[in-house]
Amino acid sequence: MKKLLTIAFIITLITSVKSQSVDSTALILIDIQNFYFPGGKSELVEPEKAAEQAKILLNYFRENKGLVVHVKHDFSPGGEIHQLVKPLDNENVFTKKEVNAFLNTGLNDYLKQNKIKYVTLCGMQTHMCLEAGTRAAHDFGYDCTVVEDACATRDLKFGEVIVKAKDAHYSTLATLKSYGKVVSLQEFLESQNKK
Repeated sequence: MKKLLTIAFIITLITSVKSQSVDSTALILIDIQNFYFPGGKSELVEPEKAAEQAKILLNYFRENKGLVVHVKHDFSPGGEIHQLVKPLDNENVFTKKEVNAFLNTGLNDYLKQNKIKYVTLCGMQTHMCLEAGTRAAHDFGYDCTVVEDACATRDLKFGEVIVKAKDAHYSTLATLKSYGKVVSLQEFLESQNKK
């Protein structure tokens, strides 16, 4: 009986991944902005590496005519979206004042208008805006996939305790597994090629 349940679960998982089509999936890039890069007001750990991965993911969606959405925090100086993932004229940019990309931005309405069922998310910071956006997307009923190596964060401090960026990143991803799939860029692209 246990084997049958396991097999049924695996078939359901495979079916859900294969049933995703680009026309019902949106890529949401969250806060990949200049102030997180070297010389910016809030530097992260290895933001360039994450942005390079996000660029590959973005190019995949563009090449396959998928819906691309950019989200940026209303911040100055350095609030411009980084050149590696610079929006095209036909890609919507939502500006937010809160941590959650869906709060007071019109993002949910835009996704509904485009008949989106699945969202693929990446961005900065893993433990803040990326996490909040993923949780909100899940709560609105979207099937979520987080591309973990296209995200970055920074060292955190609580009292006298320093939490290294790597630990903050992976502990957040461990939690987000309850809200959707968490995959590497390579795993994401390989799953798309199998369709």
